[in-house]
Amino acid sequence: YDLEVGALQTGDPADMIIVDNLNDFRVLATYVNGTLIARNGKTLIRSVTETVPNNFHAEPVSTVDISVSPHGNKLKVMEALDGQLITNIVHADPKIKDGNVVSDPENDILKIVVLNRYNKAKPAVAFIRNFGLKRGAIASSVAHDSHNIVAVGADDEQVVRAINLIIKEKGGVSLVDSREEIILPLPVAGLMSVEDGYKIAEEYHKIDKKAHELGSTLRAPFMTLSFMALLVIPDLKLSDKGLFDGRKFSFTNLFS
Repeated sequence: YDLEVGALQTGDPADMIIVDNLNDFRVLATYVNGTLIARNGKTLIRSVTETVPNNFHAEPVSTVDISVSPHGNKLKVMEALDGQLITNIVHADPKIKDGNVVSDPENDILKIVVLNRYNKAKPAVAFIRNFGLKRGAIASSVAHDSHNIVAVGADDEQVVRAINLIIKEKGGVSLVDSREEIILPLPVAGLMSVEDGYKIAEEYHKIDKKAHELGSTLRAPFMTLSFMALLVIPDLKLSDKGLFDGRKFSFTNLFS
């Protein structure tokens, strides 16, 4: 790649570290462009106050906002594949309640919602299989690549609660059921935390475990969820603009 890295020679940037030995690599000093910026684990860079960036302007949603009127005999359903980014396209009979197409946990057909978090907008709604939730809902503002809010759940009320938790915190990973609400806030751009990394890893592990307790059969339900809005990976994904067929590279109808 013709990068000026990997060696210390005339003309290269003097970016380097000094370690006390070659076994455990305890760093004694760090240099960037020839300037000492850290010594013995402490930074020498002057501290400045920065405003945490976070473009988050979504407004709370209601069950009415994610209702779906039946317009056909068959639903076009996203089929999540465990450990993969691609999905399949399958067809299923819609479960209808009070004129609204709803999640069907018994047949593992769940409602999935993507909400634009940068502006006030109507949620996009579709259905997905293989998440396995028997109750409750999960949601996240980590949703490649646009990082809107994406949620999936066993009923409309829980999906809305999970989404609104994230809106309240202006970013995060959430889980709800009839008994509890859990939110892991991600206030930096809706993607990162300012807390200790080990603490965040522990909290993420807990909420991931809770998702399995709700019935998810996926190894990493939140990780899988984060790729369900990535349109460039086929076959069927959901963006804030609607359901997208990755094979035809065009938006498609929810009903077939």
